[in-house]
Amino acid sequence: MKLPKLILTDIDGVWTDGGMYYDQTGNEWKKFHTYDSAGVIIARKLQIPVGIITGEDTEIVRRRAEKLRIDYLFQGVKDKLSVARKLIEELQLSWDDVAYIGDDLNDVELLREVGFAGVPFGAPEYIRCFSKIPLEKKGGEGVFREFVEQIVKTCDVKLDFVDLFLDRQ
Repeated sequence: MKLPKLILTDIDGVWTDGGMYYDQTGNEWKKFHTYDSAGVIIARKLQIPVGIITGEDTEIVRRRAEKLRIDYLFQGVKDKLSVARKLIEELQLSWDDVAYIGDDLNDVELLREVGFAGVPFGAPEYIRCFSKIPLEKKGGEGVFREFVEQIVKTCDVKLDFVDLFLDRQ
C-alpha cells in the first residue's frame, strides 16, 4: 500500500477533546495536545501536505494552523465532502490518495470516500465503524499523531520515528 498524498483532519474531537470552554467574559478556549504537532512534522518529512477542514471558525484554530505551518485550512465548513472534493481535484489526486480523520456525523461522508479513514477511540461506535485505521487514543490525546504513525506502519514504510526527530537538517 502506498502512502497517501494528502492528509486531512477535523479539529474538535480530534485535535481537541471536543469540549467547548468559555470564561466569564465569553472568550473561547481549546486545549491542543502537543503530540499532534509531531504528526504534522512526520507528514512534512514524508512530503505529505496536511489540511484542516472544520465546521468551527475560530482565531484559535487559525493560530494553531499557522504555528504548525498547515498547508490548507478550511474553517466554517458546512459540507466537508464538497470542500475536500474541490481540493482533491485541484491537486489532481484520487480519493484513494487521501487520508482523513474525523469523529462525528459531519465527517461520515468523507470517511466513506477516502483511502485512509481514521476515527478517534472516544467517538461513538456508529462513527468508529467507518475507521480503516485502528486508533486507541481519544480526541485531544494525540490521536492525529497516532493516525499518521499508523498510516506509516500500514504502508510498511521503514521510518525510525526517533531518528526522524533527531535529524535537524
